[in-house]
Amino acid sequence: MTTSANASANTSSTIAAQVHDMGLRAQAASRVLATLSARAKNDVLADMADAIADARPAILAANARDLEAAREAGLSDAMLDRLLLTTDRLDAIVSAVRNLRDLPDPVGQELSRWVRPNGLIIRKVRVPIGVIAMIYEARPNVTVDAAALCFKTSNAVILRCGREALGTSQAFVNALHSALARNHLPPDCIQLLSILDYSAVTQLVQLEGLVDLVIPRGGETLIRAVTAQARVPVIKHYKGVCHIYVHADADPDEAIAIIENAKCSRPGVCNACEKVLVHEAIAPTFLPRLAERLRANHVELRGDPATCAILPDALPATPDDWDAEYLDLVLAIAVVPSVQAAIDHVNRHSSHHSDSILGADPAALDAFTAQVDSACVYTNASTRFTDGGEFGMGAEIGISTDKLHARGPMGLEELTSYKYIITGSGQTR
Repeated sequence: MTTSANASANTSSTIAAQVHDMGLRAQAASRVLATLSARAKNDVLADMADAIADARPAILAANARDLEAAREAGLSDAMLDRLLLTTDRLDAIVSAVRNLRDLPDPVGQELSRWVRPNGLIIRKVRVPIGVIAMIYEARPNVTVDAAALCFKTSNAVILRCGREALGTSQAFVNALHSALARNHLPPDCIQLLSILDYSAVTQLVQLEGLVDLVIPRGGETLIRAVTAQARVPVIKHYKGVCHIYVHADADPDEAIAIIENAKCSRPGVCNACEKVLVHEAIAPTFLPRLAERLRANHVELRGDPATCAILPDALPATPDDWDAEYLDLVLAIAVVPSVQAAIDHVNRHSSHHSDSILGADPAALDAFTAQVDSACVYTNASTRFTDGGEFGMGAEIGISTDKLHARGPMGLEELTSYKYIITGSGQTR
């Protein structure tokens, strides 16, 4: 073996040992967390919010350094927006932690109870999952969301953010650790994996017996790579290809306002609208009005042949456009002959994240909500509401497009499992 190969092997071995040690420490911390009462956890969350507020200068300074490096690296405007922390965004993060403190703790909740003929009392009770690995990109707010949600549900968490957000995330974790120390809790409840070598992620998602669940949050490439390498369960959110279908009887003013909000309010997020479908009966009058509003917001329009015939300056859509997540001020539009055609189009091209129908006909609304196979299906509302806070769940750890265990915004209940506790009085079988 060459000297170079020896060095590489030694580095890999060192990384594997470091990650394994993090897993061991997280598992030990999770057992400490499992003993905490709801009141104790809420007191710590209050201290966490205060610690973040007190560390505001250090956090914003770290974020400024991350942003400067990201611009030099050529990150897109959408990615820079995700990375950016403003005073208002930091205030919102602090408020989210405080609001989370006030939500009911699901741990220990009795889901059901029954007594068997032999006298055994069986209870189904919510419990923590254990150790959660959270892998995400340039979203420093996820650092706090994930840490606070996992703490509230008595789960230890190992965080791995994109290198672009590492400085900001470390500043957040430093603040969170100060709150843990104030309450005599181990820092290993919340760990940040700062090894930049991607092999560390591979080691993390293969920690069978130490990591109980992996949640990747980011682009489709990241999520597919994590899923392919993992040996522990993964809850996925591949991408947000969200549709809005405008039925023939939709209120045009309301529809335009909803689409403008869904596309333009924050185009770089997963619940932004990427495709609009319009019933052919209203397309000739509706599309010019919609295009005027969207162009005022600098949205690039791409259309199928029917759309381009009505909007000659729209770019012809390619087959790839119907499956693309733009995360930018780009929108693809198609004209469809019926609600069933819209449903078929959505199920064929949606990422099963969030899709909406705008209209009045109850039969059309019912058909859409019953048949569209997505985590969140809306009637007469923007897709931008797919969010834990907007759902009243407090901060969420991500949006699951899976069907098993969790689907849609993942709040507190989705970060628990359950166990059966059986009370006997000497019964034998």
